[in-house]
Amino acid sequence: MTDYEINRKAKLKPIKEVAKKINLKDRDIIPYGNYMAKISFIKPKKEKRGKLILVTSTNPTPYGEGKTTLAIGINDALNKNGYKSIAVLREPSLGPVFGNKGGATGGGRSQVAPMNEINLHFTGDFHAITSANNLISAIIDNHIYFGNELEIDKVYFTRCLDVNDRSLRIINTKLREDSFTITAASEIMAIFTLAKDLDDLKERLDNILVGKSKKGKDIYLKDIGGTGAVLALLKDAMKPNLVQTLENNPVLIHGGPFANIAHGCNSIIATNLGLSFSDYVITEAGFGSDMGALKFLDIKCKDNNLYPDLIILNATVRSLKYHGEGNLQKGIENLEFHIKNMQKFTDNLLVILNKFNDDTKEEIKFVENFCKKLNTKMIISNMYKQGSKNTLNLAKTIVEYANKENKKHFEIYKKNDSIIEKTEKFCKMMYCAKEIIYKDNIKKELENLDMKYQKYNICISKTPASITDNPKVLGFPKDFTMTVTGYKINNASHFITILMGDVMTMPGLIKNANYFNIDVKDDEIIGIF
Repeated sequence: MTDYEINRKAKLKPIKEVAKKINLKDRDIIPYGNYMAKISFIKPKKEKRGKLILVTSTNPTPYGEGKTTLAIGINDALNKNGYKSIAVLREPSLGPVFGNKGGATGGGRSQVAPMNEINLHFTGDFHAITSANNLISAIIDNHIYFGNELEIDKVYFTRCLDVNDRSLRIINTKLREDSFTITAASEIMAIFTLAKDLDDLKERLDNILVGKSKKGKDIYLKDIGGTGAVLALLKDAMKPNLVQTLENNPVLIHGGPFANIAHGCNSIIATNLGLSFSDYVITEAGFGSDMGALKFLDIKCKDNNLYPDLIILNATVRSLKYHGEGNLQKGIENLEFHIKNMQKFTDNLLVILNKFNDDTKEEIKFVENFCKKLNTKMIISNMYKQGSKNTLNLAKTIVEYANKENKKHFEIYKKNDSIIEKTEKFCKMMYCAKEIIYKDNIKKELENLDMKYQKYNICISKTPASITDNPKVLGFPKDFTMTVTGYKINNASHFITILMGDVMTMPGLIKNANYFNIDVKDDEIIGIF
């Protein structure tokens, strides 16, 4: 059966029954139909703190590595074998759904449901974020139209849309030149995922840097008004979403993807709720560990009293062979890079190999022995095909590692390092780059930012396909050059996005995009995979 057929044939439980598994009462949830719900604002229990398990992977390939599938499978495996567990995931974006990736609800027997609803409109969070973002743009233009009392000269804030549309990368309105980014990479999404509560959200919205005046004064949203209206659009979206796996185990889905061009983590609110609901929280970070995991550790964890108790590196034989142009012995160097990087951050690291039919025993043994040489244990997952069946040993191993003490809390850079120092430490220490070069006058501009933004984190935005900023360079390259091509000040999110290579914050659709496959037949949506 296809993923779609498996998902639609699953026997789901009413969402109120799923909520009871994490001790939520009927008054605590707001149902969206029978199988999805929002959770009312609940303060996490300070006395309760589960173990946090982060799932990341090697650099992604066209084959797919299965991070989301693995995270969902681990949640089912732990619950199946008597451990109280919950998965906390990111929401899908319509960009990949209609583009080249398709849906983001897992695969095989390790899926969340209902698939189509989650992949499309879900509970409306992305629509609310898009509307809130574009309301701010409308407010800015309205202020300029009616006299421009603040003498806005440069506008930094951009519009957004949750589809891939390359024609919107640069637009011209009657008032000014503007651009669109995809919703998942917007500053509102970053604020949404990092805000601890509504009060924190309001303060962050107030401090959005919208532009600069003719006299060089920074102008914020609080200066032109509208914070309350923007907050009203986001109020309900800030409530985490509850769904279930095909085995009826609870899953929270909240916050944005795209860890290549954004920081790409689920929300602080959902993660903290999960840690108070359960003994084990499984979460994932987008793309390879050089993207999502590093941002999870450096941006999300560092400022929010979070740190994973266990990091799991997801890999597949076929993806490693892809990195070696068909040669596993060459391609496994990509896994080596990710293992060595994650070992800087944790004492507790596991490699989990998603197994496929064409994997040979010799190939699997080769990967296992390679991991041993790097002092890392490798275990196999068959959960795509089997779900939680025969996962006792896998569950025991994960629980054992998650309960070990972890003394490593590595910092890539210091708060007081300059933005240039932070960028170069990140690229040289984390990616093994030999040299960083800066396009045009960008280096001087970044140096000038230190007066106001020196203590901010940085968010590297580059291709996820390679450790470098060139998507064609696979494996584990060394002594390469990376190029800084732009930057963005995310004032309300307290980080500076550093754009590298040819990365675009508004993707385009590919020629044979997934929208060709999507249709409605007999009142059922088909083609989202």
